[in-house]
Amino acid sequence: MSEFDEAERRIWAGRAEAFRDGFAKLCAHTAPALLDAAGAGPGTRLLDVGTGSGTVAVAACARGARVTAVDAEPGMVALARRAAPEADVHVAVLPNLPFGPGTFDAVVANFVVNHTGRPAATVAALRDATRPGGRVAATIWCSPVGVGHELLDRAVDEAGVERPADLPWLDPADDFPRTAEGFAALFKDVGLDRVSCEPLAWDHVAGPEEWWGGAASGVGLIGQTIGRQDPAIIERIKVAYDRLVAEYAGADGQLVLRYHALLASGRVASGSNGSTGMGS
Repeated sequence: MSEFDEAERRIWAGRAEAFRDGFAKLCAHTAPALLDAAGAGPGTRLLDVGTGSGTVAVAACARGARVTAVDAEPGMVALARRAAPEADVHVAVLPNLPFGPGTFDAVVANFVVNHTGRPAATVAALRDATRPGGRVAATIWCSPVGVGHELLDRAVDEAGVERPADLPWLDPADDFPRTAEGFAALFKDVGLDRVSCEPLAWDHVAGPEEWWGGAASGVGLIGQTIGRQDPAIIERIKVAYDRLVAEYAGADGQLVLRYHALLASGRVASGSNGSTGMGS
């Protein structure tokens, strides 16, 4: 694995339940559009890559799809198996998927490509697992991500806290523009056709303590910045957070957090052998 991938494994280890109880609800908003883009329906052989706590797998099962799901974190796999008992859920680390070429009618990845050290190889692996004529669909965060992260970033800055120096950053040679054009190019470059990429935006509603809880538990990069501090510093960040919450809350006190993402999809060309070699 790359240094980026090794850091990702450390970040997510043991944090499955904290993710499920917080940020997973944010990521769930894109599941219907993702499954629509993949053409998921009754009988579809669908692979959900990076299933997390199983949100997309559950939604795909509800559509009557025949769902297989994988995640790199064993704790996530355990949660997904409980959430989606009809699905076949395994541990697997991208870009190495334990399936033969063309095994699935559709492959989806909800906010997964942005968590891998080799994004192009990851999209190639999704393509490799999809049959000719099948569809690949994936979401990523774009810029600006959303005001929920803005709120947490502002609290960290007001508390005078510096980001840890060892947070994972992609090698520039592996990075890509987090734009519709840049994400679509990943799909086109591995030979997918009929590629499209669209922006998604939604309001995520969460209680202030729920939103704080995921970050304080170390979920994601902002969570690593907060959760790895000494208790006194975490409390200083929390004081700043509590002071800022009113700017993001509705009349009922709930946070109303606008978020932005990109959804790309493409079709595996007819006659393809299902393998580019990039995913190995």
